[in-house]
Amino acid sequence: MGFQQGLSGLNAASKSLDVIGNNISNASTVGYKQGQAQFADVYANSLNGSSGSTVGIGTKVSGVVQQFTQGNISTTNNPLDIAINGGGFFRMSTNGAITYSRNGQFQLDKLGNIVNAQGAQLTGYVANSAGVLSTGAAAPININTADIAPSQTGIINAVMNLDSRKLVPGTQTPVTIPPVITPTAFSATDPTTYNSSTSIAVFDSLGNSHVIQSFFVKVDNVATPPTAPATIEWDVFSTVDGVLINGTGATTNSIGRLGFDNLGKLTVATPPFAATDPKAMKLTVPVSTGAVTPINTTVDIKYDFTGTTQFGSDFSVSKNTQDGYASGKLAKFNTAKDGTIVGSYTNGKTAVLAQVVLANFTNPNGLQPTGDNQWIETATSGNALVGPPNSGSLGTLTSSATEDSNTDLTGELVNMITAQRVYQANAQTIKTQDQVLQTLVNLR
Repeated sequence: MGFQQGLSGLNAASKSLDVIGNNISNASTVGYKQGQAQFADVYANSLNGSSGSTVGIGTKVSGVVQQFTQGNISTTNNPLDIAINGGGFFRMSTNGAITYSRNGQFQLDKLGNIVNAQGAQLTGYVANSAGVLSTGAAAPININTADIAPSQTGIINAVMNLDSRKLVPGTQTPVTIPPVITPTAFSATDPTTYNSSTSIAVFDSLGNSHVIQSFFVKVDNVATPPTAPATIEWDVFSTVDGVLINGTGATTNSIGRLGFDNLGKLTVATPPFAATDPKAMKLTVPVSTGAVTPINTTVDIKYDFTGTTQFGSDFSVSKNTQDGYASGKLAKFNTAKDGTIVGSYTNGKTAVLAQVVLANFTNPNGLQPTGDNQWIETATSGNALVGPPNSGSLGTLTSSATEDSNTDLTGELVNMITAQRVYQANAQTIKTQDQVLQTLVNLR
């Protein structure tokens, strides 16, 4: 009698319900990949081969296969949460034992390691102090929370317009040709002795800030004979933290002189910073904060005026930047699509801290699930192919987000109804076979 077919059908339907129940229970598990029960028919072996009238003896579970399809991406408030959009797995390390996961819920432990809830460390390429990634073997990522070192100012880039209509400071009689000019000595505290000024903060080697204020004074440089056009020049004076710098310009205490042609374009800075920098001058800043060795010394800064003009319009500054900065503390960090972890510091600077790597497999279904949203590599899965995100078959990363379970809850509920009906139908075949057997036993 055919009790075997009905019994195998009951076992198969029961297994299917187990898989469906597991999928439903993990509908809210981050990074979970739903399973699918797959079945195969069963036939008895025959020494003489099978005939066309052979009846099967039931069904069996051929495997439970996880479906590695993409889950929805949900945003979170945790900057350490990372979602994979595409192929690949996070590569995790627990005391050297490597596992793989799609669950990107991470946090920092007390040592600065990026870990999951089970304490496994996220691995990737680690950056050195200069922000250069070591792209050899992947290693556990540790976030260096040390202060970023300060950088001494080496260059100031200033682009401005000096008003050509301004007169030379001093007593002037413009009705005469040439005009009678009695220049007054420059004084940083007397605005009548200069035409324009601007300021900028610079930094020494310890990150101490110093304010440099620059003053621009139009120069009496009348051409000879008087009927020829005059060459217009400007003296530049500077103070550091209110103290006048004794420069090497043509005028006492000036750091240099800017010369313009009759089109208002800067032609030369005198004396130039170097032969290769004709439009820049040297700004020698005294430092007495212990920023360099010996303590009381000076620092030369390249003061570049390239792009400065002298037109008949109001004084204006369109660019006034410098390349130094103070030390800074790590304020936050985020992960880019390519896995690069970039730290933002309180001094406005950023630095590369590390890069997350992903791993993929020729046969992901060959991975062995170990629980806790993790898998391990097997001979069936093939070796891990490790690389940065958005390369090869690897997906991209989304910061402050997680990948939802790919369980289709509506579909699983429908599948559950179907499995229930299959179970009932197989139970009915057993019942029918029992009734047939009972009829046979009752024959006299």
